[in-house]
Amino acid sequence: MTTRERPFVEIDNVSMRYGGLEGTLALQDCTLSVAKGEFVAVVGPSGCGKSTLMRLVTGLWPATEGNVIVAGREVEKPLAIAGMAFQAPTLLPWRTVLANVMLPLEVVEPHRHQLRAQRAAYEEKARALLRLVGLSGFERKYPWQLSGGMQQRASLCRALIHDPQLLMLDEPFAALDVFTREELWGELQNVCQTLKPTTILVTHDLREAVFLADRVLIMSARPGRIIAERAVPFPRPRTLEDTYRQDFQDLVHTLREYISAARRGEEIAHAA
Repeated sequence: MTTRERPFVEIDNVSMRYGGLEGTLALQDCTLSVAKGEFVAVVGPSGCGKSTLMRLVTGLWPATEGNVIVAGREVEKPLAIAGMAFQAPTLLPWRTVLANVMLPLEVVEPHRHQLRAQRAAYEEKARALLRLVGLSGFERKYPWQLSGGMQQRASLCRALIHDPQLLMLDEPFAALDVFTREELWGELQNVCQTLKPTTILVTHDLREAVFLADRVLIMSARPGRIIAERAVPFPRPRTLEDTYRQDFQDLVHTLREYISAARRGEEIAHAA
């Protein structure tokens, strides 16, 4: 990012308190920025406010203090330009895979008013996304007919169907077994390299963060703030074999040391 470019996501001295003046302070003086098209992973101790950060960026909750700016505008309501995927796929059981993927088109403008006239084109777009994540042929299946990994693939397609400029991922693979999780890393990498959304991933899995991200941000214990960051220097596309390289493992170990220090409440140097 050059000095003339404005970050796509800007969080400036944001604090978030639940339950009024005497409530829980989840975030305090949290500041970060994400460039357009960048993939950033956010890691930190349990309860540090990672998911709170996601909700503030997408406009689901208002900040108690500070500014949240996305695409040059103050965030004051849920963002139509954002796509979201969570740990639970939350697919509607009475809708087919194809109908689940197309659900945002029934809600988000301008697609909502174009859907009836352009349904065939939108359906082809949904099918193309399903092909991209290996779900071609499953369009007419129902969620209960899919494995957990397949449901999460469909959830990712649903998050992308309306061409979001911002993709927000809150531990989307945490509930899956390690083999399925690693397989989906490759699928997500492929999707992001193809569609190039600005992406923020919250995860507890440090290998996942290093495999997927351009940059990893480390949060303190609650109240959360960004205390360090590390750039990920490895070229793309990355493979599972890369995760066994010494330099990959060294970076994972460094992140683990940062988080251990954060859990102990120790100050650590901010690193690029």
